[in-house]
Amino acid sequence: MADVSLKKVSKAYGSVKVVHGIDLEIAHNEFVVLVGPSGCGKSTTLRMIAGLEDISGGEIAIGGNVVNELPPRKRNISMVFQNYALYPHMTVRENLGFSLKIAGRPAAEITEKTNEAADILGLQPYLDRTPAALSGGQRQRVAMGRAIVRHPDVFLFDEPLSNLDAKLRTQMRVEIKKLHQKVQTTIVYVTHDQVEAMTLADRIVIMKDGHIVQTGTPLELFERPVDTFVATFIGSPPMNLVDGEIDGGKVRFADGTTVPLAAGLKEISNGRKVRFGFRAEDLTPVGHGLAEMSGAARLDLTIGLAEPLGSETILLTELAGTEVQGKMFNPRPVKSGEVLPCLLAIDKCHLFDAETGKTLRLR
Repeated sequence: MADVSLKKVSKAYGSVKVVHGIDLEIAHNEFVVLVGPSGCGKSTTLRMIAGLEDISGGEIAIGGNVVNELPPRKRNISMVFQNYALYPHMTVRENLGFSLKIAGRPAAEITEKTNEAADILGLQPYLDRTPAALSGGQRQRVAMGRAIVRHPDVFLFDEPLSNLDAKLRTQMRVEIKKLHQKVQTTIVYVTHDQVEAMTLADRIVIMKDGHIVQTGTPLELFERPVDTFVATFIGSPPMNLVDGEIDGGKVRFADGTTVPLAAGLKEISNGRKVRFGFRAEDLTPVGHGLAEMSGAARLDLTIGLAEPLGSETILLTELAGTEVQGKMFNPRPVKSGEVLPCLLAIDKCHLFDAETGKTLRLR
């Protein structure tokens, strides 16, 4: 069983601590994505699992065995890097089989496992090419194939798609998801791209400043963020946040505008300073929402800018002097300065404490 366990794992470079005693349990065959802004400690955590970085404290176990003192080659992991790390003078076939050759495996076994990896990733037509004759996506598939041939307990991916263009990133996300379904092993994946995290992960681990902020399924993090950092990091566009104050079962904004609170939030005491959050798809012009909204608040908003995206249009407007975004589904042309009657889905709105940023949702 290739489960991965981190207990109070920390990392410091001299007096500078970059990972602060994190705890994380990753189940066998689970696809877990570590995500967060640059410098949050996600790549360092991955490299500690791989054995490429010594840990400063705590315990790392793979398959129930503590690996703190084991070198990378004895952890039965395979790592796929951002820059592919292919040997330029070798063919695809030679790159795929190189680790097995170094390990002294029989030629027949090397051929069998190389062909197996090539079949899984659609690399058979390219086996006799060198990396220079491949596209970026094909090179990344070779890097994944080189990891597959070793039949590791755990795959580790360190921002493998960041060097690819947008179209290739989309294609490779599909390839990686298919790979996980085929090889059925544990994957720990690092990215700063929340779209990658949302589309690939069984479970997402959000990190900030060397701490784990929240762990959960993509839907859990999207619908129930624990604070404003998660709320604005997960989701595209990011969640809108408007400062306000609780006033008799409503939120009152600086310009006097009020919106009612959802039933689960009415217990919050009057006068409390809050940040009122809602996603763009929950603020829609009348007649252009995903569905009819019961108990929605009506707001007449002046559109500053419209960004047509085909099946939907992003609307930039203001609420109480704060720039916010809404969405128009089944769109029509919208002019700058046009006033649109809009509906806000109150039951999908969030409240966060103005000082701590922590969620105040009670249900």
